[in-house]
Amino acid sequence: MPFSETSLTGPMLHAAREAWGKALDGTAVRLYGGEESAAYRIGDLVVRVGTTWRGQAETEWCHAIAAHAASAMPEAVAPLRTRDGTTCVLAEERVLSLWRYVSGEWPDAELPHMREEAARLLARLHRALSSYTPPPRPVASFLETGLYGRPPHDAPKLADPDLDQWLAGFHCRNRRRHPLHGDFYAGNTLARDGRLVAVLDWDEAVVGAPEVEVASAALEWSDEDGDATRQRREFVDSYHRAGGTAGPMDDVTVTQLIRHRLRREAAYFELARQRGAVHDEDDRDYHERRVEAFFALKP
Repeated sequence: MPFSETSLTGPMLHAAREAWGKALDGTAVRLYGGEESAAYRIGDLVVRVGTTWRGQAETEWCHAIAAHAASAMPEAVAPLRTRDGTTCVLAEERVLSLWRYVSGEWPDAELPHMREEAARLLARLHRALSSYTPPPRPVASFLETGLYGRPPHDAPKLADPDLDQWLAGFHCRNRRRHPLHGDFYAGNTLARDGRLVAVLDWDEAVVGAPEVEVASAALEWSDEDGDATRQRREFVDSYHRAGGTAGPMDDVTVTQLIRHRLRREAAYFELARQRGAVHDEDDRDYHERRVEAFFALKP
């Protein structure tokens, strides 16, 4: 997906200085990544510039999930609070937030030791989040559409009544719900010296069955060109050995929850195009491979 081209403007910097009481006088350096939001490092702080369609109430809700995780584990990076006690402000119709800078780089999700590290980190994250009961999310997460068995309206080319029925049955059988990161993949983590040191970007946080996130993460932390089935199984098994909150997950469960994720990705690809994103050839090829995987993985 193309990265956001949103700028950090003078009025935005002024709003951030006023809200957080920080000087923010150094050179603003755009950090790599960010499909929706753009992050700018200024010294040991990061100003994050959000989208025009994600409001303050939704952002504050997601930030509360991050704050709870950060209170229990050092890798969870939470936003700094303003002088008024909030975690974000509005400037030029975009939500701004301020974060501590964490040095590191995107990990290689295809490396076996990093896959193991990610599974263990996700297990600890789920244990940390399982003790928190937030109020209802102000705006439903994109991941939730179709998750409970109602056919999603925004992915007509990937209609699958069997999957819808399976998802409905799964959630009837599996009642445990707690907050989840919502988008646990390599691009939302940082590694340093061979280990994961940060979990970032909580915009997709959601309350749901932990199995949903475990399956999505197993998809993201495996090599699509290698023995992906075995690697996904290894991820799930490592997660369970580390004491994660998800219940037992057989291969059908992992596969069907992955297919839900792939269907949401396809819907998001179209939504991003409608919002003005320009996808290059690599983006389109990746999208087509993911759609093919949705059909190929059908049990």
